[in-house]
Amino acid sequence: MKNIFKIFLLGVITSFIVSCEGDDEKLILSNTSQGNLSADKTSVVLNETIASQAAITFTYVNPTFDPKIAFTNSVELAVAGTNFKPSSVQDVPMDGNTFSLTHLQMNNILASLNVAPNVAKPIEIRLKSSLNSTTAYYSNVITVNVTGYAPNPDLIYPKINVPGGYAGAAGYADWNPANSPNLFSPGKNDKYRGFIYVTNPASEYKFTINQDWAGDKGDDGTFTGKLVEQGEQNIKAVLAGAYYINVDWAANTYSSVIANFGIIGDATPTGWGSDTNFVYNPATKTFIINSIALTTSGVFKFRANDDWAMKFQPASADQTLTSATSVVTYLNTENTVTGDPSYKVDVAGNYKIELDLHNSANYKLTLTKL
Repeated sequence: MKNIFKIFLLGVITSFIVSCEGDDEKLILSNTSQGNLSADKTSVVLNETIASQAAITFTYVNPTFDPKIAFTNSVELAVAGTNFKPSSVQDVPMDGNTFSLTHLQMNNILASLNVAPNVAKPIEIRLKSSLNSTTAYYSNVITVNVTGYAPNPDLIYPKINVPGGYAGAAGYADWNPANSPNLFSPGKNDKYRGFIYVTNPASEYKFTINQDWAGDKGDDGTFTGKLVEQGEQNIKAVLAGAYYINVDWAANTYSSVIANFGIIGDATPTGWGSDTNFVYNPATKTFIINSIALTTSGVFKFRANDDWAMKFQPASADQTLTSATSVVTYLNTENTVTGDPSYKVDVAGNYKIELDLHNSANYKLTLTKL
C-alpha cells in the first residue's frame, strides 16, 4: 500500500514540475520604452533643382524591449487625419540614429499619396519598428507641412545633345553641347528622339551626351544612319527646315527626316485644301503661326510636309482648346495616338498658335486668342 502511495505521489510531483517548465517557456515581451521620432523642420517646399539633396532630416530613438529582441525600422508617412490609410513606407537604416529623405523621395511620396503639387499639405510621420510581418510598434507622430512640385519633363527624362553649326541661328550656341537642342528618351531606354531647326542648308551637327564632348558620336562615313565614336564625321542637314531625328544610342544608329509643320482643316480659312505653315522663332525656340482665323464649326490638325504621314493630334478623342491654356500634343508616328482625332476651339476668332517641340516627352500646344 505504501508503495502504491509513493508511486502516486511521484506522479503528482512530476506533473507539477512539467507544468511549471511549460509556464516558464511562455515569455511575455514588454515594450519598456516607445520609439521617438523628430524632424529638423516643420515645413518644407520641395525643389526639383536640388532633387538629390536632403529635404528633411529625421532623428530617432529606438524602442526598447524586455527581453531584447531583433527588429527593423521604417518610417511611415500619410496625409494628416487619414490614420495612416493609405501610407507610404520608407526603410530606415539600423546603423545610426538619423536619416534623410531627399526632395525627389518626398515628392514621389506625395505623388503616391495623391497629393496635388504646389499646395502645402500636412503630412503625418511616425517610426515603425517591426518584429515580424504582423507585429509592429510605433513611435510618436510628428507633422510636417510639405509642398510638392510638378516634375519638370526636361529634368526627369534622359537626353542627348545635338551640337552643331546650325544651333546659334536656332537660339542656342554653335558647337556647344551645353547649349544646344536635346533629344529626349520618353521610354528611358537609350532611344532618343526630337526636333531641331536648321536655318542654313548644309549645316552640320553631331550627338553628345551629358552636355560634354566626351563620348561624342557622328556618322561612320557611309551616311547610312550608322554612328561611331572614333573617326566619326559630322552629319549634314542638306536642306533648311525642321528635322525629326531618332537615335538609338546603344545600337549606334540614327535617322533624320525633314518635318515642316502646318495647320489644316475646315476650321481654317483654306479648309482641307492647303496648309498654313509654322515659322520657327529662335527667341522662344518654338514654332509659331502669328495669326489665323479659326471657327467653332470645324476642326483642324497639324501635319508635316503637306502630307498625312506625320501629324500632331490629341491622344484619342477630338479635343476642344481654350485660349492661353497649354496642352500636351502627340505625334502619330510615335504610336501615342489612337484613331485620327482633331482639335477644335471653343470661341471663334483670330488665334496665335505655338508648338513647343523642344522635349519629345512633352510636346506642348498653345492657342491664344488675339
